[in-house]
Amino acid sequence: MLYLIVQPRESRDMRFWPTRPASFRDSVDSYSMEASKLAYQLLEFMAKGVGAADDDDDPAASLRLQGVFQGQVRGMRVNYYPPCRQAADRVLGLSPHTDPNGLTLLLQMNDHDVQGLQVSKDGRWFPVQALDGAFVVNVGDALEIVSNGAFKSVEHRAVIHPTKERISAALFHFPDQDRMLGPLPELVKKGDRVRYGTRSYQDFLKQYFTAKLDGRKLIESFKLE
Repeated sequence: MLYLIVQPRESRDMRFWPTRPASFRDSVDSYSMEASKLAYQLLEFMAKGVGAADDDDDPAASLRLQGVFQGQVRGMRVNYYPPCRQAADRVLGLSPHTDPNGLTLLLQMNDHDVQGLQVSKDGRWFPVQALDGAFVVNVGDALEIVSNGAFKSVEHRAVIHPTKERISAALFHFPDQDRMLGPLPELVKKGDRVRYGTRSYQDFLKQYFTAKLDGRKLIESFKLE
């Protein structure tokens, strides 16, 4: 597993940029920037989909959800899952969990017939059929909180294939760690109530990374109800 932190160019201090081959660094940088353009466009469409950008008198409304994540640190994790013929039905590549960020763009680098990602729904696990050249998009905890539950963080896990290796690259879009994270007013529907408390996102991350991966247990504990 390889994990990289990608900062926006304008906020990057090159003295602390990891020493990598120039071609590798530039490739990761370009990939991250281009994929993030897609993520920000998706966030705009999602805001419109729940009525947060319908006010023609407020042209900035469609940018508020984007603004929580745009220009912030991104994380990229490259996963390698080797085959395991002897115990593929008993070995997990990654335990059930949700992502702590906003949107995750996942790219599978194998043939589409190598399934590994599974999502949980109604107590059952369903395999995700990756399409060639397409991203799998996961909603994370931060987006569930700022949307007041309009978008639900996806519980998922990775399983091992008995005969084939699997490689994937996940790009995570985080809000500002110093942000007080809570539901955005425009995403709390009329007649509804605020369902999540407001707290420091940095404190949220500390709790996430020190706790055991355990499905939706952490995000459920942040609900007010």
